[in-house]
Amino acid sequence: MKEFTHFTILVALLVASVAASKLNVPRLRLSYKDLLTTNRSSVFSGHHGQLSLTAVFLDEYRDRLFLGGKDVLYSLMLGPASSESREIYWPPLPGNREGCIETGKEQTECANFVRLLQPYNRTHLLACGTGAFQPMCAFINVGHRGEHVFKMDPTKVENGRGKVPHDPSLPFASIFSGGELYTGLTADFLGRDSVILRSMGGRSTMRTETDEKLLHEPKFIAAHLIPDNDDKDDDKVYFFFTEKATEAGDREGAIHSRVGRVCANDVGGQRVLVNKWSTFIKARLVCSVPGPHGIDTHFNQLEDVFLLRTKDERNPDVYAIFSTISNVFQGFAVCVYRMADIREAFNGPFAHKEGPDYQWGAYEGRVPYPRPGVCPSKITNQPGREFGSTKDFPDSVLHFARSHPLMWRPVYPALRQPVLVKANIPYKLKQIVVDRVEAEDGQYDVMFIGTDTGTVLKVIALHGGNSLETEEVTLEELQVFKVPTPITSLDISVKRQALYVGSPAGVAQVKLHRCETYGKACAECCLARDPYCAWDGSSCARYVPNSKRRYRRQDIRHGNPVLQCVDQNLSDHDVTEDKVVYGTENNSTFLECVPRSPQATVTWLVQQHDHKEEVKLDDRVMSTEQGLLFRRLFRQDEGVYICRSREHGFTQTLARLTLEVLQGETVDELMSRDNAGLSDSFKDRSTGSYRVWMPCSTYSRGGASSQIGQSRTWFKDIMQLIGPSNLPHVEEYCERMWCNDKLRRKHKSILEKYRQAQESARKVRSKSSGERNRTPRDLRAWEE
Repeated sequence: MKEFTHFTILVALLVASVAASKLNVPRLRLSYKDLLTTNRSSVFSGHHGQLSLTAVFLDEYRDRLFLGGKDVLYSLMLGPASSESREIYWPPLPGNREGCIETGKEQTECANFVRLLQPYNRTHLLACGTGAFQPMCAFINVGHRGEHVFKMDPTKVENGRGKVPHDPSLPFASIFSGGELYTGLTADFLGRDSVILRSMGGRSTMRTETDEKLLHEPKFIAAHLIPDNDDKDDDKVYFFFTEKATEAGDREGAIHSRVGRVCANDVGGQRVLVNKWSTFIKARLVCSVPGPHGIDTHFNQLEDVFLLRTKDERNPDVYAIFSTISNVFQGFAVCVYRMADIREAFNGPFAHKEGPDYQWGAYEGRVPYPRPGVCPSKITNQPGREFGSTKDFPDSVLHFARSHPLMWRPVYPALRQPVLVKANIPYKLKQIVVDRVEAEDGQYDVMFIGTDTGTVLKVIALHGGNSLETEEVTLEELQVFKVPTPITSLDISVKRQALYVGSPAGVAQVKLHRCETYGKACAECCLARDPYCAWDGSSCARYVPNSKRRYRRQDIRHGNPVLQCVDQNLSDHDVTEDKVVYGTENNSTFLECVPRSPQATVTWLVQQHDHKEEVKLDDRVMSTEQGLLFRRLFRQDEGVYICRSREHGFTQTLARLTLEVLQGETVDELMSRDNAGLSDSFKDRSTGSYRVWMPCSTYSRGGASSQIGQSRTWFKDIMQLIGPSNLPHVEEYCERMWCNDKLRRKHKSILEKYRQAQESARKVRSKSSGERNRTPRDLRAWEE
């Protein structure tokens, strides 16, 4: 029954993804080359071509980007990603590389991978690296604002144990605040001692106890200091991580995502939990899709977390990427959490289990005062019951905190469901940043999501009125790097309207928007549904809130230009160009029509005489993503073919193609070749002899110019089939195409393939007429 339920949920997810596939498909795909040629992206790969990026710190105060890689540090001025870069070479200490190899580690791991870059004070950064499995830290002088100083004193390198992992591949999270470093990591050489540590500063080092109830093989994702109120003594540091769930019972090895927190002013207990966290508590983060019979599909593996800051610094929105842990299917989801819901979970009941034979439940006994997990502050203190620090907490509070670190109630996302779900996709979602954008009809959160293939997805989620359903719209897919490579970091500068995308290959600066890419018409700009962009009366341009410009057309919610661009509409004859396509009877023929947006639906109409109807599709006539394919062309297929696209209720004509069919026997005679192998020879119809086809004067050398005029008769014969009125400009077109030096070899190759196709076609016709499936012959079309 359980397996059947999981299968049912899988089917439901796949059906949902198919139903929304048009909107899930990016409306605009930009390649690496597109980004460079439109000046939207620039890439920095280090001074030696290989950066092996492992740490990024975006410093908007100094307008600089600091990078850490393998044995190297870089400082870049914000702007073009390769401008004014400075480098510091920082290898492991002498002898450490050799010692690392002797312990059995791979040579590629025995380097100093810089894992941590945090601001230390107004002039220095704290940098820590793995140091060939012997972590080390140093202070980098970066100068004051406006100075491009970048120096390190190699003689003042400190021990970095407890600040970064020994192993460069192990995840960790850190935040530097108030002169102290808070870190979640594995602190030992073997990677087994998983702890949350506080180091540096004037207070003693703090850490979690070694107890699976506290941390059970965690994978740390992010750490943030978030104030609860105006009292600094009540500030808390939040850690986001995944771990094995001890409360999962029979489901051994089950993974849950968590949010945990400690008080920033925690100094441990006096007799119990000495130099150990006395305020650590944690709660489960739930990100799931409702399923049949009340059984949800859970996305349990936390991949990345981004805090979207608001005007109220105490209440940022928490965006998180999750993935499934399943052998049945792979899926990803983005959930959004409110800090009010996280605090409510921490203020709720504690999870409790009486003994090994009991089930987990909510603790219903007396909770000691002050409540475990609260900070010693003015808010906690009561008259006659004041606590100057956690050392003043009663032992009963510390014992309870040690045995009850888990909260009973989980934290659910806003609307109790994800804002984005992706299943059955050829990539993995790895990184996320979010920008809250003011549009004409309200605010929209634009998500930029990095994948393991080097692409960035630009996505918005629309909420439909009173409905709980969300509509996911993928605006763009950007191929940031030249070759597929996992994106390991994403940073956003709202000030500079840019993304900073990190990968092992380097770091790229990518503009958040380039509105003119969407097109030059009001309808195209409106259909883009990009909150950054609006039609200003003459072009698709950056939307600026509170601008004095009155003429701004934008429709993010519906993306329907019918109303927005009512005075901009053009007739079909104004927006399309009539073209003539010639096909040969019994040959295959292709009518090209590619919609600008993959989210659009294409329909074909054919007009024959005064009658217009939709093209009937079958095994012979097929509609493809690139156009209309005739696998075998008949005389009755002649007519005017109209390609129309429909997107969000808006219909427009993309192409108007007149198809004329030439008789196959006549064309075969004109294109025949000598069976003896004269591939570049053609039979003169007047003399019956073969001559070399030389349509271009560049082929004629030393008195061979007399052949030029003769060479033109071959395609003149073809044009007699088309019509004498078209002969002059078609002849000019053919000479322009065939006599271009760059295209000559290409056309020669095409003609050779055509000859081979003709021979194959003759063999096919020699077979029995009752054979149904025949090999399609190559297309040969002339466009006016």
